[in-house]
Parts: sequence; C-alpha cells; structure tokens
Amino acid sequence: MDASEIMVTLGGLALAAFVLWYFFFSARQTAAAVSTSSGVQEVAVTVKGGYSPDIIEVERGKPVQISFYRDEENSCSEELLMPDFSIRRELPAFKTTMVELLPQQAGKFEFTCGMGMLRGSLVVK
Repeated sequence: MDASEIMVTLGGLALAAFVLWYFFFSARQTAAAVSTSSGVQEVAVTVKGGYSPDIIEVERGKPVQISFYRDEENSCSEELLMPDFSIRRELPAFKTTMVELLPQQAGKFEFTCGMGMLRGSLVVK
C-alpha cells in the first residue's frame, strides 16, 4: 500500500466515523410542550433537513397540538408519519401543518418522514 491508498482509506474511515456520530451520538434538541389556558399542549417544529426540535416532551392525557413548519422543498420531508397515533400528513413546502393528538399512554413514540430518513420522537410522561 502506498501513501495515497493509506490517505484514502483513512479519509473514508474518518467520514464513516463522522456519519455514525452524527446519526447516533450527537446531541438532540428537546422541547417541552407549553400548556395553554385551555389545557392544550402546544409545540412548534421546523422541518428542514430534519425536525427541530426532534424530541418533544408532553404530558399524558392532555391534548397536544404540534405545528410543523416545512422550511424546504426536499421531497423526503413532504410527508409525516406517526404510526402509533395512526397519523399520516402531507407537509406542504413553506406552510404550517397542524397535527392534533391525545396521548393516553406514557412512552416514547417515533415519528418519521415518508422515507423513514428524518426521525423524531414524542416522549409522553
């Protein structure tokens, strides 16, 4: 193996390590829903290459209203799936889509884009 092959191999390993760190070990944004005077828990999520915040904390037994603002035209983010709540919504580009649900059980519930590449979770306490 000559020097250029060693450099390419090391570069590939470094890139693979970065991808693993980014998707599995990097810090995630967490947001607790804010309760309104009517008892509805509200939170706003921006969709742009991912969900921000990507972890939403809510209380069990209280209605939740999540507003998803899609700030891009990437086809991956045009659909939202929340299978545990039987929710499937189209997210039009540069518009806000409201999702309402009533979590009855505590736990962690995943939500994804239609392709399963963008991921977030709803943590019910």
